[in-house]
Amino acid sequence: MAHPVSRHPSTSPPLRHATRLLAMIHELHKAGYQRLRFCSGMAPSGVHWRCLLTHADNIGPDGRTPIDWDTDTAHYTTGSGDGYFDWNDAPRLSARELAVRFVTRFPAIATKADGADWRYAGWLTAILGKAERGGVDALPVFYADYPLTFPPDALPPSPGE
Repeated sequence: MAHPVSRHPSTSPPLRHATRLLAMIHELHKAGYQRLRFCSGMAPSGVHWRCLLTHADNIGPDGRTPIDWDTDTAHYTTGSGDGYFDWNDAPRLSARELAVRFVTRFPAIATKADGADWRYAGWLTAILGKAERGGVDALPVFYADYPLTFPPDALPPSPGE
């Protein structure tokens, strides 16, 4: 089944910012940090998408839940717009530029995320493509204050699979 190629960024700022964050993770995977993982969900208000980044050793067996939400983690919310990780010098940066800053500013996470994990990197590529093509519902959501159902291809592989 063919899927259209995304030709333009979303006109929705929150979706554009969230997609740029996923694209940053993709850039880091391309650079060899394929053990970088994320857990994303909705704020209790249901308005903002949240995303925690960490390394594979800090992810539980389900492939998406952090073991420790505070250690070796970087947090983002669409409530911050393009001020990724509360960086005041992040607005208007490309995904590649964000990736360079991420490695510099989160060296402990980057060091632990260094290494190959082709299965996860491949899954992320598909998730990024879906986010680029779709609306807000296309963003990965692993937790929320409402019941969630997960299509099988929406869930990441478990560490070590």
